[in-house]
Amino acid sequence: MATASLHIDLDAILANWRAMDALTGPGTETGAVVKADSYGLGAARVARLLARAGCRKFFTACAEEGAAVRAALGEGPEIFCFAGHAEGDTALIGEARLTPMLNSIDQVTRHFEALPGAPFGVQLDTGMNRLGMEEAEWEGVAPIVLGAGVQLIMSHLACSDEPAHEMNARQLEQFHYMTDGLDVPRSLSATGGILLGPAYHFDVTRPGIALYGGLPFAQATPVVRLSLPVLQVRDVAPGESVGYSNTFIARRETRIATLAAGYADGLARTLSSRATLWAGDIPCPLVGRISMDLITADITDLPDVPAALDILGPHQGVDALADVAGTIGYEVLTSLGARYRRVYHGGAA
Repeated sequence: MATASLHIDLDAILANWRAMDALTGPGTETGAVVKADSYGLGAARVARLLARAGCRKFFTACAEEGAAVRAALGEGPEIFCFAGHAEGDTALIGEARLTPMLNSIDQVTRHFEALPGAPFGVQLDTGMNRLGMEEAEWEGVAPIVLGAGVQLIMSHLACSDEPAHEMNARQLEQFHYMTDGLDVPRSLSATGGILLGPAYHFDVTRPGIALYGGLPFAQATPVVRLSLPVLQVRDVAPGESVGYSNTFIARRETRIATLAAGYADGLARTLSSRATLWAGDIPCPLVGRISMDLITADITDLPDVPAALDILGPHQGVDALADVAGTIGYEVLTSLGARYRRVYHGGAA
């Protein structure tokens, strides 16, 4: 088979969600962020898995994602959209029974005029200066919004992956200032905020990257293994080059495996001649330039030619590979290409 296999452990995702849930008290509900197709791992599968386990609140980036999750889940769970009620989304929000997190006075007006009586939440800006209403906007619209039955008030932490950063306490204080005394469920924390402790938990948490095995949840159970099939093997003499631009020159008799994956599949060119692949417990250096569809690895030290090599697995998780690429685990996960054959394990009802 010339298609790489992305193995996804649904039991690990469930264990990570339960671990996040266990970090909060009985008064806090644990939701799940399934945006970007559950960080590339399949939102329909993940949402159904977590709904069976008791998750009742799911968070997506936009209405299109929310509608896909609704189709997978059916009636019952709430599906929130961080982008709110954008222009052109009215029909989709209504048909899929989504809960947009209204980010501005314009969105409040649009939602109330187009879908009167439909559920909604509100997102507040506590200092990140991205989405959400600032303090003055919120003060102006709060009486109308609160009287219309808002489902959830949320904000988002900018520096929660740095526990000692002073921005965390500043945003917490501002969130209290903007929301204390309101009889509405509140949500401030994604994965990093959950790890900051109970003061940040409020009524609803929104774990995302932790579910999929990434930092800052260092105790997460690994979720993915990416196996790349070997398409061809050749012996390269000392002085010969491999790949584009002759960036690798063999210094010894070298056995080179060509594997089916490249930057079109989410393996960044910055990994060229820097990453490591694995044959079981044996490391195999990635050599030469990563191209669109192919990479090459030095398998000289292997006793036999393998059928495939792992670039993600027990010896190298998403954050370790991200360090080599000069990025973050989120980007590694969400870049995993559509050509990979996704193989799901576990997840029994």
